[in-house]
Amino acid sequence: MTVPHSPVKSSTYLEAVKHRRTVYGVTDNVSVSDDRIIEIVNEVIQTLPSSWNMQSTRILVTLGKEHKRFWDAVIAAAKPFVLEKQGEEDWKRNEDRFKSFQAAYGTISIFEDHTAIEKLHERFSKFPITVFEGFAEHSNAMHQITLWTALELEGLGASLQHSHFVPGVEDGIRSAFSIPSTWSVKAEIVFGGLSGEIPTVPEKEPVSTTVKVYR
Repeated sequence: MTVPHSPVKSSTYLEAVKHRRTVYGVTDNVSVSDDRIIEIVNEVIQTLPSSWNMQSTRILVTLGKEHKRFWDAVIAAAKPFVLEKQGEEDWKRNEDRFKSFQAAYGTISIFEDHTAIEKLHERFSKFPITVFEGFAEHSNAMHQITLWTALELEGLGASLQHSHFVPGVEDGIRSAFSIPSTWSVKAEIVFGGLSGEIPTVPEKEPVSTTVKVYR
């Protein structure tokens, strides 16, 4: 069945995309309700596409006290590795960074469910599973940028983080929030109230070197 589309201009969409910035130093003082944040997450995961409708993206939303607990889990899991491999000075730098994220209001963690990837691979087994893992990454990235943009359109500040790359952190998150073993975390969106100016647009390479057009 064909569903009629509401007339939304591309200029409206591009203005939203250009509005998004990487914003650090956000606070836990927000005017957006938990219900609205959850509504955004649900709408995004119910709307965005995936190859062959694989639907491998999974999301963990932690707000308020649960957000604080999320970063407690990250800090506890990261500390032994960083101290052993990089020393006290480097741990202090990382701890300060983690605590700056903890000072925010919420974290949206985006995962991939390997069960969904494996199911699609079973249907097309002549291709290596890495093909479908790549497709899953594409869809996951769409969820990340859409969530990030939507949160900032609500007046929040946000940044995309990858703290799970520290060995032990992913297991710490999984244990603290009963995450299935088939889910692997890909990114964390840390968000909260604005405490300063929005960063300016970073310098970009000229389109003459990044875009080719033949017509």
